[in-house]
Amino acid sequence: MDIVLPILLLLVLLVLSVPVALSLALAGVVGIYMLKGLPSLIGILATAPKSSLSSYELLTIPMFILMAEFTGMSGISGNLFRAVSVWAGRLKGGLGISTVITGALFGAVSGSSTAAAATLARTSIPAMLEQDYSARTAAGIVAMAGTIAMLIPPSVALIFYGLLSGTNISLLLIAGIVPGLLVTLVLSVTIWATTASRADAPRHSWSERLASLWVALPFLGLFGAVTGLIYTGIATPVESSAIGAMAALVFTVANGSCSFDGLKKAFVNTCTVTAMIGLIIVCAQIFGYFITMSGIARSLAAAISGADVPIWGVMTVIVLMYLFLGLFLDLISILILTVPVMLPVVQQLGLDPIWFGIVIILLAEIGIVTPPVGMNVFVVSSVSGIPLKECFAGVLKPILAVLLLVIVLVIWPGITLWLPNTMH
Repeated sequence: MDIVLPILLLLVLLVLSVPVALSLALAGVVGIYMLKGLPSLIGILATAPKSSLSSYELLTIPMFILMAEFTGMSGISGNLFRAVSVWAGRLKGGLGISTVITGALFGAVSGSSTAAAATLARTSIPAMLEQDYSARTAAGIVAMAGTIAMLIPPSVALIFYGLLSGTNISLLLIAGIVPGLLVTLVLSVTIWATTASRADAPRHSWSERLASLWVALPFLGLFGAVTGLIYTGIATPVESSAIGAMAALVFTVANGSCSFDGLKKAFVNTCTVTAMIGLIIVCAQIFGYFITMSGIARSLAAAISGADVPIWGVMTVIVLMYLFLGLFLDLISILILTVPVMLPVVQQLGLDPIWFGIVIILLAEIGIVTPPVGMNVFVVSSVSGIPLKECFAGVLKPILAVLLLVIVLVIWPGITLWLPNTMH
């Protein structure tokens, strides 16, 4: 009962839509009190904020958020879709493929799935509707394309997983590149295969195509400044995030998009989001103390290793569990609830925690476009005005495609680990 009651309390609070941070803190406090008493609880509450927020790598989060704010202020995101469509627009399903590629490029400077979905909904859905894409198909493409930002560095989701699991953040960010590119490829192939015919898009000369590349240069430059420096070992994630934020600011000033009000909004938004994430981390640490004291993770790992269950059987159950949780919880909640418990199980099986983190994020990609809590779908519906029912119907084919990719990456972990292994 000392273990069951706090977990049930947490689930009830989440169902009642109590904020995640408050739910974690309350459940953790009750659990620690029941297991160890008031003196231990007071000691943990006195030390948890400092210990959980003292990580140097935590500085990457506000820097990457600020970089995304500056990039959004520059106004080049809308031009990026038009530049990509100059090259891919004549292909079968060209505008849909352009949307997916734009989502990957935008993810390389934002790290935010919902921001990518909102931006793409404003720019690409009207263009697709003009070329006779159904509203359902256009919304589904945009909602799924926005999820690529969760894998492509700088991914706040991967950083958060790294902080929770103690995994090397540099290796995690680099490990997200190949799966992110594979998601882009799989979605593009799916669009090409399921589109009836080639769109009647305007033709563009080679001079126009080459001129369009200038729009992509800032994105490629920021991606190189962040990911390239991490991969080569020249800079740590914290240092490269600061360089990325500064480079984004310089570009915003250079193209004349910088203003006092814009800067004020960027800094306020960065502080707000960072404070929210910091509060969640503190409360997650309190709940993590309860998980550690309860011995749930150790008992589960020992039970699985002693049950002689094949690894593929365990991974099947884990994948199904994450898909189920994605129906009801957002990514942050899923990571907080499951990583402290499931990571010891995965390590007990001899599996790599970096690979496991990528698999979790991929499954979370599916979760944020599935009902009833498909955040990206809600964002796309709100921005585009397309009915929510149509938006959810449009993500079915992309979901199946990404799910097949998840199965491939689970069967062959080396695909995910190849690029980070080259860093050693």
